[in-house]
Amino acid sequence: MLELGLKILLSYLLGSLMGSMIMGRLVGGVDIRTMGSGNAGGTNALRTQGWMFALGVVAIDVGKGMIATGVIPGLNLPFAAEDPEISRLWLMIACATASVVGHVWPVWHGFRGGKGAATLMGTLAVLAPWLLFPIILIWAWVLVLFGYVGLATMVASVSAPLAVALMRLPHDQPLFIYCAVLSLYIIFSHRSNIQRMRAGTEHRNDRLMLFKKNRG
Repeated sequence: MLELGLKILLSYLLGSLMGSMIMGRLVGGVDIRTMGSGNAGGTNALRTQGWMFALGVVAIDVGKGMIATGVIPGLNLPFAAEDPEISRLWLMIACATASVVGHVWPVWHGFRGGKGAATLMGTLAVLAPWLLFPIILIWAWVLVLFGYVGLATMVASVSAPLAVALMRLPHDQPLFIYCAVLSLYIIFSHRSNIQRMRAGTEHRNDRLMLFKKNRG
C-alpha cells in the first residue's frame, strides 16, 4: 500500500503543476486566472493570450497526464518496494486519476486549476490511444455545431465510456470504469459552464460554427 499511496501522491503533485501558470511565468508573470473566464485551462489561455501561449499550456497539461500514467507507476522508489498484490493496470488508473484531480485542484496554486480535459487526454494517450481519434472527432463536431468549447468537451468526455462499452466490454472493465468516472468528473468541473449556458451568458465561438447561417 505504501507504493500505491506514494505514487498517487506523486501523480497528484505532478498534476498540480499548471501549464498556464508555468507559461505565465515564462512570459513575465501572467496569471490568466485574473483574465477572461478566470479558468486556468487551455481555452481561457487561447482567448486571453493567443495560440502560442495556449499550445504551450496544452502541451504541458497533456504531458503531465502521460507521465503520471506511463512513467510514475513504473518508477522504482528506493523507499517503497513494488507491491505484488497491486495490479499494475489499476495502479496506472489510480495515478491517472490523481493527475486529473491535481489539475482541477492544484495544491501549488491555491486549489484553483483548470477543467481537467487536457490532462485526461494525456492519460488516455497511454491507457487507450485508440480512443483519442473518436473523442477529438466528436469534440470538433459538437464545437462546429454549437460553438461552445465547454459543451464539446463534456460531450466528448461522455463519448469515451460509450466507445469502450461498445467496443471493449466485457473484457476491458477497468478502462470503462475509469472513463465513466472521469467523464462525470469532467462534467462536474464544467458546472460553471453549464450555469452560463442555461443563463445564455456562455462565450460562444461563432467563427467555428460552420452551420451558423442555417440556424434560425
